[in-house]
Amino acid sequence: MIQSMTGFGRASFQVEGHGFEVEARSVNHRHLDIRVRLPRLLSAQEPSAKLLIQECVSRGKVDVSVNQLESAGVQADLKVDQVLAAQYVDAARELGSKHGLNADLDVATLLSMPGVAKFVDAGVPDEALASVLMEGLASALAELVEMRAVEGGKLAAELVGRLGNVLNTVAFFEERSGLVVEAARERLRKRTEQIRQDSGLFDEARLHQEIVIAADRLDITEELVRLRSHVSQFTDIMKPEGDSKPVGRRLEFLIQEMLREANTVGSKASDAALAHQVVELKSELERLREQVLNVA
Repeated sequence: MIQSMTGFGRASFQVEGHGFEVEARSVNHRHLDIRVRLPRLLSAQEPSAKLLIQECVSRGKVDVSVNQLESAGVQADLKVDQVLAAQYVDAARELGSKHGLNADLDVATLLSMPGVAKFVDAGVPDEALASVLMEGLASALAELVEMRAVEGGKLAAELVGRLGNVLNTVAFFEERSGLVVEAARERLRKRTEQIRQDSGLFDEARLHQEIVIAADRLDITEELVRLRSHVSQFTDIMKPEGDSKPVGRRLEFLIQEMLREANTVGSKASDAALAHQVVELKSELERLREQVLNVA
């Protein structure tokens, strides 16, 4: 069953009073491109987060962001850098002595100096962080994958409809091509008859040879057989009971091959109705290609 590359998932989790929210979103991309943004408290878990994403998603540009929420009731410790504070005091005294200025620093001023005082979150064990992050991320990714599956079902319905249009055009080609070949034969017969009337010459073997050459030049049977085969393969790949491997690139390849056959039919078309339908077929295949670009 095909999946879209467009999806979104969200989850939240807590660990020792710290709240976090996970958002995972994916869009079209030729390969798997993963970007993870974690708060400082979880930064060490980035490699594990990327491995989990790779297990859940095979193709697309995936952006995962984890935001730390305001945590009520979580105590933060005030840390004072005593060494840095002493350096500020010494520097102030040295400047005061050198320039004859008042070198006294009050405590409030000293605490406001850069780097002297800061609040530090209470420590949380790495094991606890890793466990809850993976659970929250897995929940968000499950929602994303489910959305990709739903979108994939809609894509499949669209693709099946357009494949039906392709087969209808192929059926028209099959019916029309016989008429085109017969019309070419009739033109050759009339031209040969005109030559016989004008000159009295008639070469039946040459006429037969010309008819065979014209029929071969106009014959599109092989191209139509291959078109039907490509459509059949395309349909088989989309079946729900198919494997879970990415299929987007295989479908893109089949579209490319169908366009190749359409171009060959167009080069052989010596009939206005056929030429018009070739244009319609190529337009339909381009619309198929646009849809396939979103298939994982």
